[in-house]
Amino acid sequence: MRSVLCFVMTCAALTARPALAQPRPLQAALVGPGTNTSSTTAAMLAAARALVAAGIMPEHDLIFAAVAQEETGMLGMKQLYETYKTRAIAFVDVLGDGHTISYGALTIHWWKAVGSGPAGHSLNGGVPNVNQGIGRAVDRILQLPQRPDERTVINVAMLQSGAVFNHKPESGWFSIDIRSLDPAKVGAIETDVRKILAVVTMETTIAFALEPVQMTPGGQIPGARQSSLVTASEAIARHLGLAPALNDTGSSNMNVAIAGGTPTIGIGGERGGARAEAGEFADIAAMIRAAKHIVLLAATNGMQ
Repeated sequence: MRSVLCFVMTCAALTARPALAQPRPLQAALVGPGTNTSSTTAAMLAAARALVAAGIMPEHDLIFAAVAQEETGMLGMKQLYETYKTRAIAFVDVLGDGHTISYGALTIHWWKAVGSGPAGHSLNGGVPNVNQGIGRAVDRILQLPQRPDERTVINVAMLQSGAVFNHKPESGWFSIDIRSLDPAKVGAIETDVRKILAVVTMETTIAFALEPVQMTPGGQIPGARQSSLVTASEAIARHLGLAPALNDTGSSNMNVAIAGGTPTIGIGGERGGARAEAGEFADIAAMIRAAKHIVLLAATNGMQ
């Protein structure tokens, strides 16, 4: 059974909103809802057609795949990876023309911390109060050690409780975003969060439950920066006139394969603008560069 080199792009959901976009010259862009999000699809299809037309016979099978639900659990990518993980020499997540090249991935865990306690009218209110527990918990969680230089961060972005001024709520919740280059650090932070919630419950009698929202796997593959996959992609980007920025902090479908230990890169870049707006557009030159990047990467790494 032949091994495979997989190229992946995301089928993005279209959520058009009425909006005005800056006019673009028709010769430089394709204008219309869905054009920006679909530009990588066009690039991949053009690359596949070019490879067939050129009669290239790679050593490895080339798989071109479109997957869905990147932002809701990466379910499409997980299924694709499960299908090809034993045969894949590498995955390439196509997100643009190669202005950026990611070769490692952040571990990102999103939690919903739900608090519950006695409800009541303001006249019979006071404490305990769900918001008292939420407030203490959020304050202490945000005081946990963070290392932005190492991409180890904790954020609370959303807080929700109550509906009217003159009642104390029965329940409420807040979001927790934990991310790091090191999966073990994410786990350690989650342990600290649980300890904080347990202490706050003892102090306030407000009970807390952690509900997982999205668990994005990540990791680093030793030697990835010096691998032929990364160095070839970097050379191709420069050949196309770009100055690629390389990083080990990917956050896309590539995370699934990276977490599984399979060499993977994400090639990204601007594809156009006004995404999900009425005047959405795709940059034609960027689409052509993306197609060329795919062709050259398939012709080089597909032959190894």
